[in-house]
Amino acid sequence: MYKKQMRFQKVFCLIALFASVLVFIYSLGIMTDLYDTLYTTMMDPTNIDDTWVPGSQVYYYMQGFNKNLLSASIVMILLAVLLFVTNTDKRRKYYVANYVSTGLFSVFTVCLSFWAHSNIQAFRAMWKAVDFAALRDFADMFKSAYTESTFWFDIHYLVFGISLVAVCLLVFNVYWKICLMKEEKRLVEGGKTA
Repeated sequence: MYKKQMRFQKVFCLIALFASVLVFIYSLGIMTDLYDTLYTTMMDPTNIDDTWVPGSQVYYYMQGFNKNLLSASIVMILLAVLLFVTNTDKRRKYYVANYVSTGLFSVFTVCLSFWAHSNIQAFRAMWKAVDFAALRDFADMFKSAYTESTFWFDIHYLVFGISLVAVCLLVFNVYWKICLMKEEKRLVEGGKTA
């Protein structure tokens, strides 16, 4: 039973690393449509109220959030790497470092997911409030990009959903490991070999 569990724990740690990299890539891409369509609408970037398109300020409002999301995604990657540094992916018995690394990754990822979701939903509402008729006229006049797509806002459900699945798998793995360690201890105390 240990061999099967150890095979899965490696997969679970790899999924956690994959989820972290996915959040990092998402943080790099979330501003793509906003930059392409809204940046040039600002008459004076030092005065965000001086714009051709009402509502285009959302691009500037998202800058701080995007910077924090990028930093948080790097921390998430480091916490996923910590799973491998502490041998959480291949250790037969878990020690304090394994529980700590799993706990840190899990708590951080859950908090990041809820924080990102609430902010992204608020910015999505701001994006939907942009005057798209004025934006279309601006795009036609200056031959710039135009989109009404909410793709980068909506895809966060998938990105952070995968992250939360990774957390669930890691927590399940810890539970499974504890059950196996208790069973092994019971067998050893009973004079049998595991």
